[in-house]
Amino acid sequence: MYDLTGFQRDLLYVAAGLDNPHGLAIEDELENYYESEIHHGRLYPNLDTLVDKGLLEKGSKDRRTNFYTVTRRGTRELEDRRNWEDQYIDELLEEQ
Repeated sequence: MYDLTGFQRDLLYVAAGLDNPHGLAIEDELENYYESEIHHGRLYPNLDTLVDKGLLEKGSKDRRTNFYTVTRRGTRELEDRRNWEDQYIDELLEEQ
């Protein structure tokens, strides 16, 4: 996961948190978080990158809508990232 951009990591987190999310649902979640518009030209190429890296699988809901699921590798990467983050956050919280 170290080679992902922050945006790609956020995409992966959002995809993991939604049930069979499609591109527009992911886009809506990120627009709420970032408080700005996410253009399709940014969203879909980054989702494709996550698919190419084996972190997401892309399925077809209908002729116009794809959905995304996190792969086992993607889940493992999310867990590893969370453990890495927690070691720093835990230290910070213990100091307070």
